[in-house]
Amino acid sequence: MSNMENTILKWLADEGFFKKKIPDENSNFHFIVNYPEGHVIDVIQPKGKEDMVVIGCATNVSPEHTSQIQNLNNKEKEKFIWDFRFSLNNFLVDFQLQHPDNVLQSYVISDQIYEDGLTKDRLILVIKKVFRAKLQGLWKIQESFGSAESNASGKSQPSDSMFV
Repeated sequence: MSNMENTILKWLADEGFFKKKIPDENSNFHFIVNYPEGHVIDVIQPKGKEDMVVIGCATNVSPEHTSQIQNLNNKEKEKFIWDFRFSLNNFLVDFQLQHPDNVLQSYVISDQIYEDGLTKDRLILVIKKVFRAKLQGLWKIQESFGSAESNASGKSQPSDSMFV
């Protein structure tokens, strides 16, 4: 175990964020973080990048929302994707959207910290920033198409909690 890996593991455990270490042939280490409760964020050091860690998370769009996006006309689909991009870009994170034919299916949010800037404070702030960007995406979808729960049950259950 490298010094960086030990340090990050200790910080995550100290804050109660560490969930588990998973085997990953493409990384020197790969931790699953539980922040906030019930949300998964990855902390990874890719092979060949011993001076850096990547913090990221992937989010799948619910089938109910994907169906609603598919029902939009082409101009509305394109506008939704552009609005989604602009919304995520405000967080100064990297992101990738999977959106064949402008139908959003999933998105990945990530940021990185280099060894010379790695502190416990910076690590926790980046984890929170990545989560907030993910949450922004979820809220953008809910704003545009309603919550998946309300679509299924007919009742709307909006949440103002950051920890949806």
